[in-house]
Amino acid sequence: MSVSLVLAQSLNGIQLGLMLFLLASGLTLVFGIMDMINLAHGSLYMFGAYFTASATASSGSFFVGVVAGAIGVAILGGLLEITVLRRLYERDHLSQVLATFGLILISNEVVRYIWGPSAILLNTPEVFRGPIDIPILGIRYPMYRLVLIAVGMLMAVLLFFIVNRTRVGMWVRAGASNREMAAVMGVRINLLFTLIFALGAALSALAGGLTGPILAVEIGMGENILILTFLVIVIGGIGSIKGALVASIMVGVIDTGGRVLIPVLVRDLELGDLGTNIGGAVSSILIYLVMVVVLALRPEGLFPARS
Repeated sequence: MSVSLVLAQSLNGIQLGLMLFLLASGLTLVFGIMDMINLAHGSLYMFGAYFTASATASSGSFFVGVVAGAIGVAILGGLLEITVLRRLYERDHLSQVLATFGLILISNEVVRYIWGPSAILLNTPEVFRGPIDIPILGIRYPMYRLVLIAVGMLMAVLLFFIVNRTRVGMWVRAGASNREMAAVMGVRINLLFTLIFALGAALSALAGGLTGPILAVEIGMGENILILTFLVIVIGGIGSIKGALVASIMVGVIDTGGRVLIPVLVRDLELGDLGTNIGGAVSSILIYLVMVVVLALRPEGLFPARS
């Protein structure tokens, strides 16, 4: 196993982790503050990719497409919270799961009706195409993936600033710690919920738009990544932005590295078909084993908001 392969897969894991953070940060706040299980969060990610593809095709600019996609889905998320989800806050979790699963099915059919059943091609911006040399690591790496890492880190810093240095962030932290006490102290809970949901929707759309050139923009793309997103918020701690960031990078690196490096390592050991089967099984369940270990040691996650 070469060092360059390990370094490249580590960067791929960090890139995946930061995109997961954009998804998980909004979802963990919704779950932590609203006590709302929203399975339709992945559908907002899907809408972000489709909105970005359409806006890019209309404007000819990928940057305009990403911004328009994030704004459009933020508005969609706010309207969804006001009209549908607000009626589910007082329901039990089973009702929330069933209702938001229904939203997944509705969203998929809406996308099928508007954009058709086939996947949409979203090209990588020409300026970011091709690999680039990273002298400090001694490898060549796709420039666009480095851009995704940079954008993910920038959004993480911006989100930490909003949560820790602004009035809205103060409301968010108060709601995450004790929603009832925050309401007693004068926080407008309904407005807070709408702002949080719109912000989470915008971050999901940003992740969808940015990963569109790497993955296919297709119906159901949100369900595939939603499982990893829930893993992130469970491992990191429900309601914790810090936990979401740490767990996202952990999940991204372990999942990417495990799926690529473990089969290569098993192949190098020359264990035959049995080794190949074992390697494939371990790589598929590795991140779930990590979750089990974390929850066994820290049932509330690595950095619980309520501690």
